[in-house]
Amino acid sequence: MRLALLLSTALAAAAPVAASWAGAAAAAEPAFSSAVRAEANTKAALQRIKRLNPKVNAVIAVDPTAIAQARALDRARKSRRETPDAAGAQPLFGMPVLIKDNIEAIGPLPTTAGSLALKDNVTNRDAPLVARLRRAGAVIVGKTNLSEWANIRSNSSISGWSAVGGQTRNPFALNRNPCGSSSGSGAAVAAGMVPAAIGTETDGSITCPAAINGIVGFKPTVGLVSRTHVVPISHSQDTAGPMTRSVRDAALVLSVIAGSDPADPATAEADRRRGDYAAGLSADSLRGKRIGVMRFAAGFGTDAAFKEALATLRREGAVLVDIAKFEGRDEIGKNEFIVLLTELKADLNGYLATTPPSVRTRTLADVIAFNQANAATELALFGQETFVEAEATKGLDDPDYKKARATSLRLAGPEGIDRMLKEHDVVALVGPTMAASWPIDAVHGDQISGGGAGGLAAVAGYPHLTVPMGSVKGLPVGLSFIGPKWSDAAILSLGYDFEQASHKIMTPTLLPSIEESPEIAPHLRPAAR
Repeated sequence: MRLALLLSTALAAAAPVAASWAGAAAAAEPAFSSAVRAEANTKAALQRIKRLNPKVNAVIAVDPTAIAQARALDRARKSRRETPDAAGAQPLFGMPVLIKDNIEAIGPLPTTAGSLALKDNVTNRDAPLVARLRRAGAVIVGKTNLSEWANIRSNSSISGWSAVGGQTRNPFALNRNPCGSSSGSGAAVAAGMVPAAIGTETDGSITCPAAINGIVGFKPTVGLVSRTHVVPISHSQDTAGPMTRSVRDAALVLSVIAGSDPADPATAEADRRRGDYAAGLSADSLRGKRIGVMRFAAGFGTDAAFKEALATLRREGAVLVDIAKFEGRDEIGKNEFIVLLTELKADLNGYLATTPPSVRTRTLADVIAFNQANAATELALFGQETFVEAEATKGLDDPDYKKARATSLRLAGPEGIDRMLKEHDVVALVGPTMAASWPIDAVHGDQISGGGAGGLAAVAGYPHLTVPMGSVKGLPVGLSFIGPKWSDAAILSLGYDFEQASHKIMTPTLLPSIEESPEIAPHLRPAAR
């Protein structure tokens, strides 16, 4: 298919070259160097994609203009007579970045959201967040696979699967799931293909794959980053955010992509709220801070890692306050689902109307019909019942929708996160992000054993950072930091302090299965008689 041809063509153009950023990031330092020529950085990334992607399947397509982008950056820097270590107005100079394939970028690649219905969706326009990345000196080397339609098509889906991209795999155990929907972004960064990728989240789609793939993921306050030219689910909850090997890199990228966009009313305050997030990081930010421990959101096999993480927080001077329970999570979920269904139909119809004439699916109803007509490829593994439910909704003026949005927002925000912060006199909340990765299961779909309290931040639109906190039998798990609206800088700094003290970043093994690891394999053999 056309995407595969573009991938092979671009990779063939990349000559072997040593990696120019710190692959292991053991000290959690920036995973690239702006002092290195952009072309060298880009060729290194393309070589790593060529070597690793056949196993992990994280990259859906490589941009054949990537090397040309890099050479243009090098020429421009040379013409300005900048010294090699002068980042100047380009803090991401030469950084190879992958973007999730529901985000538009100028060039020959379509924006598919993983669906064959959008295989011809070549809009030739940059999403504002992509334009910001380019101005900061980043090289867009390609697009990442995702859970098709950002995992909203069916409740029986397989995270990390799309009809266009196939199944993304967890680089720590290739038969395990990478979570979704930003599956490829998480797996690509974890495997070391690029130092940074952009994901999108409606509820858990940045933080889950980041935690499960053992990297940093940051879902910013909704309204800090523009959603224009991003295939939508929900204008109430959608946001893009960075996925990186370190908190500092996440802060660098966020500083670039944050900002107001006249086409996205939710970002009206962004220019006033944004800042230099990397400059604000402090390895002493936990000292004296009261942190709420979401005991109600813990468990699901993460207890040992979570206990160690809490000990690290204490050693860094944090005062921990247990929060035993939180009422209303079921009520939030029920109302959130109504919101997502209603906004999916309205927002997706609005987006599809802006796509090129070559895209024949102009409405959600058209997409449903397309899937039915192409069931052998699109519906072979699971259905589209959530799409069908969304199509039956009555629009943004429906009183039931308005009530559901008001209820879910109130319970998650003012009566949820805000109330917990105030009643317990804490500045942030922590808890395990997600259970460890589960096996890929084409028969039963996702078999998720549990998750933390990230849904509260998603529904409220508040910032949520996940940082590696350890492992469960060799599979990474993350620690979540959640705070009130617009507390993005503070949350990043708290997570940075924890990261610097804990050093829990892991290097993937690319094992066929975790059962083949030295930690587990001996226990699966018969005992000696």
